[in-house]
Amino acid sequence: MKEQDQHKEKSKGLFKNFMGYSWILKNLLFFLFLTLLAVIYIANGHMADNTIRDINNTAKEVKELQYEYKSLKSEEMFKSREAQIVQAATPLGLKITNDQPMRLQIETQNGK
Repeated sequence: MKEQDQHKEKSKGLFKNFMGYSWILKNLLFFLFLTLLAVIYIANGHMADNTIRDINNTAKEVKELQYEYKSLKSEEMFKSREAQIVQAATPLGLKITNDQPMRLQIETQNGK
């Protein structure tokens, strides 16, 4: 029995030395350092999540703008056809003539 009591006292003494008040004070800076690392790790995870969300939102916006660009481009190509231009110009009183274009000639003066 005496050996078990001595062993218990030694283990209590070891525990006191290992996790005692003085040991905690000695390692306080290390604990603060570990806490700082944990906070930085958590903040880094949140920043990564926010960055991924921003990238996904930007990718969606780019796709929408590409669709809009393609539809506007095809609409412009359709409106720039000759038949569409003639159809749009008819209400304004403009029409295509079948006459040949006239050639203008400028007379030059020799003195100037």
